[in-house]
Amino acid sequence: MTDQASESSAALPGFWAIVPAGGAGTRLWPLSRQARPKFLLDLTGSGRTLLQQTWDRLLPLAGPGGITVVTGTAHAEAVTEQLPGLTGANLLTEPTPRDSAAAICLAAAVIARRDPDAVIGSFAADHVIRNASGFEKAVAEAVATARLGEIVTLGITPDHASTAFGYIRVGESLGLDDAPSACRVERFVEKPDAETARTYFDEGVYRWNAGMFVARADVLLAELERNRPELYAGVLRIAEAWDTDGRDAAVDEFWPQLEKVAIDYAIAEPAAEAGRVAVVPADLGWDDIGDWASLAALLPGDAALKVVGDAAQVLDVDSSGIAVPAGERLVAVLGLKDVVVIDTPSAVLVTTREWAQDVKKVVETLTQLGRHDLR
Repeated sequence: MTDQASESSAALPGFWAIVPAGGAGTRLWPLSRQARPKFLLDLTGSGRTLLQQTWDRLLPLAGPGGITVVTGTAHAEAVTEQLPGLTGANLLTEPTPRDSAAAICLAAAVIARRDPDAVIGSFAADHVIRNASGFEKAVAEAVATARLGEIVTLGITPDHASTAFGYIRVGESLGLDDAPSACRVERFVEKPDAETARTYFDEGVYRWNAGMFVARADVLLAELERNRPELYAGVLRIAEAWDTDGRDAAVDEFWPQLEKVAIDYAIAEPAAEAGRVAVVPADLGWDDIGDWASLAALLPGDAALKVVGDAAQVLDVDSSGIAVPAGERLVAVLGLKDVVVIDTPSAVLVTTREWAQDVKKVVETLTQLGRHDLR
């Protein structure tokens, strides 16, 4: 076991948290941009960015030496500034995005070389979890289950019939003393239409899939080798060189060849079909802040027009929805219902909550027009 492994002093010994910090958050444009995506922003008014909030809730479980962040090279400096407790050895940078399977499995492979008995958990950098104690309890049960060789996911108790998330059908209890909530995953299902989502909600045996996975590192990598052998081989070659002088050469050679695939498709879904995935149902007060409408619903207070930032810079007259002022000029909203008004120095977005999921189309159009400065 290396010095990095011995630094992991936490409530869950041998547990390592992986934080994939990527994506541009295009549905939160123009506040979230490629250069400064949503995980680097304080969207909830807490005084901490989403990345910092993720660090805060993982710290009691993994300790400062047990948290690894995987991010793009373009964001490495900002991540380091926001997380002064993150060690240099635990910051893994990607030269280009290769989706979640490559990012998470590379981190798992690097950690496994430092601590062969490690149990790893992957938790996105841009999610909101309001029930911290419920999160800690669920992760503890997931770790106990993972030690037995299971791949475990946290299944979020839905509070409405959402079409924005994938779902997990919960099967029979595993009957574990240390993880009484743990059950077998019957199957993962894609984002449903409205009628199907209502059926899932009413049946009560489905949970939202938040993409949080816990497993022994060796078990996760064995599943990757079984389903995506070429991706596994490339990840392993990079991991073998990561803590050596040969890192850059290995990344240059193998990273561009890695398949771009989500961990759900590469590992979770095929493993579930083979009966190798468990779920810990959990009521976490979770949200992934997928668009401006979901953020408006998440923000505290009774005001009909929610404000992110300086409320004194927004004049609301008989309006509802969400507004974000740039801070340099007054934003006046008069007589508009369910409106989204986002003011930044270089771009202004005006839409409705109904159209919030389609904001990414603006970013796609800007790309087609060559306006990369505004993406």
